[in-house]
Order: sequence, then C-alpha cells, then structure tokens
Amino acid sequence: MKLGMVGLGRMGGNMVERLRRDGHEVETYARTAPERTADSLVELATQLEQPRVVWLMIPAGAPTEHTVQNLLPLLEDGDTIVDGGNSNFRDSIRRAAVAKEKGVLFVDAGVSGGVWGLAEGYCIMAGGEAEAFGTVEPALASLAPEGGYAHVGPSGAGHFVKMVHNGIEYGLMQSYAEGFALLRGIDDFELDLQQISGLWQHGSVVRGWLLELLERAFTEDPGLEGIRGYVEDSGEGRWTVHEAIESAVPVPAIALALFARFSSREDESFAAKVNAALRNQFGGHAVKAAEAKAAE
Repeated sequence: MKLGMVGLGRMGGNMVERLRRDGHEVETYARTAPERTADSLVELATQLEQPRVVWLMIPAGAPTEHTVQNLLPLLEDGDTIVDGGNSNFRDSIRRAAVAKEKGVLFVDAGVSGGVWGLAEGYCIMAGGEAEAFGTVEPALASLAPEGGYAHVGPSGAGHFVKMVHNGIEYGLMQSYAEGFALLRGIDDFELDLQQISGLWQHGSVVRGWLLELLERAFTEDPGLEGIRGYVEDSGEGRWTVHEAIESAVPVPAIALALFARFSSREDESFAAKVNAALRNQFGGHAVKAAEAKAAE
C-alpha cells in the first residue's frame, strides 16, 4: 500500500524503513529531516492518492493537535489518519469524532518496540472503527512481528491499552531496579550483577526482554558509573494512575514506581529533611548538617 509518514525520529524513521523493505510506498514529511519527500503537509497530501493514509509519529500533546488540525482540511471522505504517538486516549476519542464529522477515518495506534522495532518488529494496539483498521492493516502486518498487532476496540482503545502497557512497564522496571540495588547493597558476596541478569534469563520466572536489556547495560558499564540516576516520565504513567483513581482501581505498584521516578530527580529530598528533623525533635536522634553551598 501507499501511505504518508509524518515524523522521522527514532521510531518514525525506522518504521518507514521497515515498511519500504516490505514493498510499501511511503512518502514522508518532517520539519527537520533532509530525507523527507515532502516539504509540507500540503505537498505530502498531493503525493498520495485516495483513499489517503497519513500516519503520525510525532510527540503527543500540542504537536499532534496542531498537525491533526492542519491535516484534516487537506483530506477527503474515506481518507485515514493514524496517530501512532503516545497521545492521551481521551484526546484520541475527541479527534476521532472531529475527523468523522469530515468523513475522515481515524486510528489511534499504540506502538511499542522502541529502537529495536526495525529489526524485531513493533507491537501495535489499534483503536478505531473496523473500516479504518481494515484500511491500514497491510501496514500493521508489515510493521509487527507475527501476532504483534490487533484491533483492540473503538476509538481511544488503542491509546488506552498502550497507556496501561506503559504503566506496567514502570512497575516492572522499578522492581528490577530495587532488586538489583539490593543485590549490589550486600557487601558480603560481591555479586556479579551482569552474571545474575544473564542467569535469570534461563528458566527463571522473572526472565524477560527488560532483563536482557539490563544484562546488556551491565556488560557495557558493570557499575553503571556513567549513568546518572535521573529517571524521566513521558506522561503515560501519570495518566494510568489518574485513570485508576477515577475508576477506583488500585494500582499501588504502578503508582509507587511513578513516585520513585519523581524521587530520582531530587538532589536532596525535602521530605527526608522533614523526617530527620522530626526524629531529632521527638527522640533526640542525631542529624547530619547540610553541606555548605559553593559560593556563586
């Protein structure tokens, strides 16, 4: 099939390459990519024949909103927009409704696979009307490994499933992080963390791809000395916890994993200072003096 790709970053660029390898014709647009085939959304639309399919792989929020608003007037009845970014599922429901008023189909596609997707394939969770899913299914089949894509429900369902997927990812990563911190914290054994992360991949109930990646990280830097312990979050974990609160569904592991990421960004925890001050006040426990700040 022929389609247009907007966004040629780490994910979009590799997806274009994988699609082209499988025989699809892909026209491209990205503001800063010299390898693009179009210099604007207008030109991209003219490079495609009806029914057009335009796939967005751009940051969620304002960039996606701006692109959808500018793309819709360029499309016609029966054309399809695929949002493959990490948009909030409520935004996807709204955008699908707006697109439908103009006769344009809309697919919200949660995409997982990262930089490994080019070689291994992408797991794709698609939401939207059955007609829209059918239109883009040939591309999905090329992008995903066998069994790696599905129509998971109506508009918004794809990004909702991807949101929860990323929330689970937070919890898994935090469990590995805490476990290996404890392994490293016992001085008596001088454990080889690279060895253990490799060992657990064979028959262990905690084996998995994240553990394979952790072994790779320990192989490259056994003590992770070159990495600062600062962990960002891209929003999906916050949305997962928010939706859990709204639905009264307990997700303590995911919530604590999110809060652990917040804690990683503090040079010094004010909450810990409060704890130390209280212990000193009620029990006379010693406190450590704060280090003097360097003169500006």
